[in-house]
Amino acid sequence: MSCASTAGATAKAESPLLGQPSPSPAPAALPAPAFRDDAHGIYLFQADCLDLLDRLAARHPEGLFDVIFADPPYFLSNGGITCHAGRMVSVHKGEWDKSRGPEQNHNFNRAWLERCQRVLKPNGTIWVTGTHHVIFSVGYAMQQLGFKILNDIAWEKPNPPPNLSCRYFTHSTETILWAAKTEKSKHLFNYAAMKAVTGKQMKTVWTIPAPNNDEKIFGKHPTQKPVALVERCLAAATNAGDLVLDPFMGSGATAVAAARTRRRCVGVEMDGQWLPTAVKRLERLFGGQT
Repeated sequence: MSCASTAGATAKAESPLLGQPSPSPAPAALPAPAFRDDAHGIYLFQADCLDLLDRLAARHPEGLFDVIFADPPYFLSNGGITCHAGRMVSVHKGEWDKSRGPEQNHNFNRAWLERCQRVLKPNGTIWVTGTHHVIFSVGYAMQQLGFKILNDIAWEKPNPPPNLSCRYFTHSTETILWAAKTEKSKHLFNYAAMKAVTGKQMKTVWTIPAPNNDEKIFGKHPTQKPVALVERCLAAATNAGDLVLDPFMGSGATAVAAARTRRRCVGVEMDGQWLPTAVKRLERLFGGQT
């Protein structure tokens, strides 16, 4: 197993996963990954995903990724409150989660989705999570860009926080949009594997608990997704050995899910405070693998 943290402005040795660069201008050079494991095909970058995806697209104009799992900013950090462990707490997650208004929010969604579309293989698909604050913009941007929306999944949380104002229904779901790169894509769907979970055709309402304590042992990201949720998406739309991208990696749930299901993964996270958490989760997982 080759497992190491790396640093530097540019990777001197090209990884087996990302391959040799195609003829292109110097800006297509990639930064060195903050974490690199050639044996498992896991590469984590601290970078702005827009910039890194531009570089990857320049190097791989034919497309690189079989599937993308994206958990983008929901634009929720605008002074609201919620309930956690019986206490009233702020929902502020960081400057990255602040709304800049509907037009700028939508422009951002279209920008990162356009880049994701470019790095998807012709038959690749993308999963995007969101609440009502962002998911309608994501869906509209997908239509603008020519994605083919395949399904909208309602992820039901068994124990959601109560609504403190008692003026709305309790928010207990998030939406996950699943889309193919284009209308012509022949997307992969592992129908038999999904049917085996329930014994019949799987519906578009998935009841999956929030991340458990074991998933938060090294720290809990404010928008952390359960590994089981990501694993189901990967099981539905990829095969072992396929390459996954997460452009908003956070604390590494997608990388963990990919490693556990024998997929390869490139994770991108701009906020450096969460990279050590993702690395620790992977090192703990790989310590138990042969």
